[in-house]
Amino acid sequence: MADTKYVYTFGDGKADGNTTQKALLGGKGANLAEMSRIGLPVPAGFTITTEVCTVFYENDRTFPADLADQVNAAIKNAEEVMGKKYGDPENPLLLSCRSGARESMPGMMDTVLNIGINEEVVHALIKQSGNEHFAWDSYRRLIQMYGDVVLDLKPENKNDPDHFEDILEKAREAVGAEHESDLSVEALRQIVVDFKAVIKKEAGIDFPEDPMEQLWGCIGAVFGSWMNDRAMVYRRQYGIPHSWGTATNVQAMVFGNLGDECATGVGLTRNCSDGTPGFCGDYLINAQGEDVVAGTRTPKRVEETLHIDKPEAFEQLTNIGQTLEQHYKDVQDIEFTVENGKVWMLQTRNAKRTGFAAVRIAVDLVNEGLIDQKTALEKRRIPADDLNQLLQPIFDPADKKKAEGENRLLAKGINAGPGAATGRIVFHASDAEEQWNADNDLQLVLVRKETSPEDLRGMKVANGILTAFGGASSHAALVSRQMGKTCVCGCDALNIDYEAGTITVGDTVLKEGDWMSIDGFSGEVFTGKIETSPSEVMEVMTGSMNPEESEVYQRYAQLMVWADEHRTLNVRANTESHDAEVSIQLGAEGVGLCRTEHMFFDHLDEMREMIFATKKADREAALAKLINFQRDDFTHLFKTMGDKAVTVRLLDPPLHEFLSEHHMHEDPTLAGKLAKTFGVTEDDVKRRVAELVESNPMLGHRGCRLGIVYPEITAMQARAILEAACALKKEGIECHPEIMIPLAGYKAEVDNQTAIIKETAAKVFEEQGVTVDFMTGTMIEIPRAALTAGEIADTAEFFSFGTNDLTQTGLGISRDDYKGFIGYYTENDIMPADPFQTIDQTGIGRLMKIAVADGRETRPDLKIGICGEHGGDPKSVYFCHEIGLNYVSCSPRRIPIARLAAAQAAVEAG
Repeated sequence: MADTKYVYTFGDGKADGNTTQKALLGGKGANLAEMSRIGLPVPAGFTITTEVCTVFYENDRTFPADLADQVNAAIKNAEEVMGKKYGDPENPLLLSCRSGARESMPGMMDTVLNIGINEEVVHALIKQSGNEHFAWDSYRRLIQMYGDVVLDLKPENKNDPDHFEDILEKAREAVGAEHESDLSVEALRQIVVDFKAVIKKEAGIDFPEDPMEQLWGCIGAVFGSWMNDRAMVYRRQYGIPHSWGTATNVQAMVFGNLGDECATGVGLTRNCSDGTPGFCGDYLINAQGEDVVAGTRTPKRVEETLHIDKPEAFEQLTNIGQTLEQHYKDVQDIEFTVENGKVWMLQTRNAKRTGFAAVRIAVDLVNEGLIDQKTALEKRRIPADDLNQLLQPIFDPADKKKAEGENRLLAKGINAGPGAATGRIVFHASDAEEQWNADNDLQLVLVRKETSPEDLRGMKVANGILTAFGGASSHAALVSRQMGKTCVCGCDALNIDYEAGTITVGDTVLKEGDWMSIDGFSGEVFTGKIETSPSEVMEVMTGSMNPEESEVYQRYAQLMVWADEHRTLNVRANTESHDAEVSIQLGAEGVGLCRTEHMFFDHLDEMREMIFATKKADREAALAKLINFQRDDFTHLFKTMGDKAVTVRLLDPPLHEFLSEHHMHEDPTLAGKLAKTFGVTEDDVKRRVAELVESNPMLGHRGCRLGIVYPEITAMQARAILEAACALKKEGIECHPEIMIPLAGYKAEVDNQTAIIKETAAKVFEEQGVTVDFMTGTMIEIPRAALTAGEIADTAEFFSFGTNDLTQTGLGISRDDYKGFIGYYTENDIMPADPFQTIDQTGIGRLMKIAVADGRETRPDLKIGICGEHGGDPKSVYFCHEIGLNYVSCSPRRIPIARLAAAQAAVEAG
């Protein structure tokens, strides 16, 4: 270990590392090295690798023995490049210490600036800069950050005191100052004294005067922040492994708060809210970087005023942005400081973006010749789930106009995250999480003066986010864009009182729990609810809007053409007749799951007559009524799908889902109606209902077990399917029904039901005088079916994984009852993710692999798909591609997501 290189330097056009080393140097460190290599102005510094983070946690938060020597050598290198000396009382170099994981985790870990100031150095800064205010302000910033980050004095919840902010607020109030920059030098000196007193009282130690003690405290705190709560929540949300660790970046300070010739900001090479081209961002004059992203001050816009305020800096930034975009072939999110007219680069990374922006940027970069189609399809550029944003509703124009006419427009802020959000006001993230956990259907709008990383849990469950301060690069905006949440920032007309639980704008006062609506496209904030209407993409697809009227649709359509060209997995819809048309519009290549029981719910009287029958003849008489409804539904579905394959699952749920104590309780007259219909007593009705009760219906008399005990049900359904197909063939429409047997675990069960289907088919074809191409197969949804797939494939012509039930039976977890513990399980890393949303690849996925291999050994041309809800989950789609399925099937509005995910899987596999 003694020869291990833990520290990589950068600066002055040189660097030990480069952009390919993100696993070792983290994204920030790798890109600082790369920017230095390509000649951009980067303050000198060094990166401590992610390997140190691993050692740190494996050894009770201690560092490798030889790390100190490597850090000392790297500091000397930075001193030589910058022409200053760390800790020197004459010509001091100050340092920053920031985290940097290989995947960007904005705001989730810690940063400390101005490291190296003490009672001697602060006077050297005064002499060096000629700016006493700057020196004392930098000192108080260091003490505050050190106290919050290193000594853990930051408030953890809404009831904890914020010692440092309380002191600052009292100092501002005493002189009527809006911000710390308006305070006198004397006030700042007193704040430094007061801050040190807080540390002595609350932490029981003196603020360290030794610059090296400060630095090592900060390095330890940054590595320590890898395992803080908000970072862990973020990693679970985005599937980032805890084992990766973070790097730590130590860099020479450059100052945006030296005076009015200085500035600091965050920029984007394109707008990451809607994707429009042109350098944009937020900046503040005479400020440090944390002021911009913290949201405590509403910044100015780079694209609007920087060319007036700082024309030379604006030109430098524009050129740097173009250089970076050409180099990285992607939109960049940069942090910069302007020190006395010179632009310094502190960070670049591939920018987080909304789904709207992701699609536009990817398509535009192809059309501009910067990338090719396959590159545009990469999942890092457009996470497939982000397409959902393009399909979600927007505010109904008429209802929004009505709200405006009723003077319900409350205020306007910065449109930071597109979409429409309506919900009840909640002021604290912890309250939002608690309320949502109690009722998952609750609609909430999280309202904050500004958000911080500690608000992540509340942001996750809110429909939308509204802040009084901060710009389009604030924490709220950045995280909202990544989450796909509607967000309005910097709405400074809002007077938010956390203690009273109110928002005041003029004479209007809203309290917690009141309804509010925010428009992430326009930045408008309304009181009350506003109804929604379909997105532009859906409007075009349903014929309500012409394609040329929607730029969003045009780029979406172009992207989906590329996706369809590159994917190898087919994508079908889980749909019945009522959603068939929209499934086709969204790109379905057939139906992977038609749930026939959904058709019965519209004909409960006839269904209950069949259930109530105890004799086969009575059951057949009831089924003779039901067959007409089934045939009509299948006719519509097959006609809509044309020559596309349609998989029809035979009746699956237990009969008590149509007639139970619950139904009797809901309708007290039902027993009497049924008794009259069937010519029996109400006691007979209640007795029959009691006979249908099952202790564990999921594992009871359902699926193929119904068809085996009551073969007339299977025969009726097969007849309805095949008669509909024959009738359409006579009209010139070639249908391809695939009849699917549910819940089979034994080959004998599949044999039994297949025989009934084929016997019925022979009768129908003889009666109709035509034959149709059809298949029989089964769902693989219980472990035994997966483990005996080789036997079952001897009869079954296709498999479809029913991963909802395969997960239930494979894990022994009921998806109806798991909510009481699944949150705790994922929170504490017992399970990496909710197994009913993303396939458990090592467990359930192993069963799927066995079934695929054994099934195709028996029948090499076996068609295999998936029709569980996982069929629309991108990670599950990637897995289905990997194990060689023919198709995935999902709910209609997940079809575009599945199409893109399938293309991404194919592109990634090469």
